[in-house]
Amino acid sequence: MRSRPPNLDNSPDTMNISNRIAHSRPLATTAMHGRAEALRNAGERVIDFSIAISHFPAPASVLDAVSGAIERERTLPYTEVGGALKVREALRAKLAGENRIEARADEIIVTNGCKQAYYQALYAMTDPGDRIAVFRPHWPAYLATAELLGLEVVLADLPETLTEACLAALGKVKVLVLNNPHNPTGKVYTRRELELVRDWATAGGVHVIVDESYEHLIFDGEHVTLAALCDWRAVGVVTLFSASQSYAMMGWRVGFALAPAALVNAMQTLQGPITAAAPHLSQVAAVAAFATGTPHELLRDYRARRDLVVRRFADAPWITMHAPASGPYLWGDVRGLTMDTVGFAERLLEEERVALMPGDALGEPGFIRIGYISDDEDTLMEGVRRIIAFGTRLAQSAEPR
Repeated sequence: MRSRPPNLDNSPDTMNISNRIAHSRPLATTAMHGRAEALRNAGERVIDFSIAISHFPAPASVLDAVSGAIERERTLPYTEVGGALKVREALRAKLAGENRIEARADEIIVTNGCKQAYYQALYAMTDPGDRIAVFRPHWPAYLATAELLGLEVVLADLPETLTEACLAALGKVKVLVLNNPHNPTGKVYTRRELELVRDWATAGGVHVIVDESYEHLIFDGEHVTLAALCDWRAVGVVTLFSASQSYAMMGWRVGFALAPAALVNAMQTLQGPITAAAPHLSQVAAVAAFATGTPHELLRDYRARRDLVVRRFADAPWITMHAPASGPYLWGDVRGLTMDTVGFAERLLEEERVALMPGDALGEPGFIRIGYISDDEDTLMEGVRRIIAFGTRLAQSAEPR
């Protein structure tokens, strides 16, 4: 009898997918952006507000540093998994000068963007079944990562002002995840709010991961780093930084984390077999970027765009759009029009070829998130015009006749 050849068909119908990933879904943010890109690749003119991609170039000092490294070094080496020592020393100086945090080089790890730093920190701090707390609306990756790691997530509504009662209501958790400044609302935590977090975490033995990716994108208020207000090593505070938004370096994929040395060592143990070190040139770019401080020209441009778009939406009665205190996003309240913002986003893309993020993806149905920093100003306002026209049609169709 002739033996049957092995089945080489790896289609989804025959390939066994692990239980760890089988029920997970792609991030809503990247999925919507991918759909917009697919339409563009098919020749459609799509205006994409689903994520924030700056129309600014990376700082000139970054480009000069990278081109200089290419000229000088030619062969670009692997570095230590956690980042080259001189890179971590430069980031240590940034923390001391800008954030008022004293740290050692072995308490810093350079990563391929903030997502990797968050995943590795949470992986190293928790075990399956542990409980973490996240405020909503939230960056989708916070929950997606927790799901992959088998964690239980306590979701709480983000209050206008954080209080002792808000924190007490979270119950017993191992880790609190904070986003300061906050994506998508633009909230900037005050010093008093962070002091409450410090005291609550210290008393309850709760560790805190603070994502400070937008530390320089603040229009109103002052950025305060939680780690500067406490003994961050004793409390177990992990602070995440990214060059992506503050320095218009989305595609460079570089960030870093500050954490107690034992945790950094554990994060490196995980990073080593996955990606090893961040690319050498991205590390060079990170040093140059974080040395530039606050990007004043970029901030002025974003503030003007923010104000322009908020004024334009003020004429649309079906949406409430406040000017955010920080960040590259606008957070619009459309609850008076619809709670089905997934349906809103789907129809908007289909009928007006404008992509945005439904609030459902960030834990808050009835809201929409708009990345307003991409493209030129004319394209920005054309996209806003299409959104208003679409929403107005929906509002008129819902009126009793």
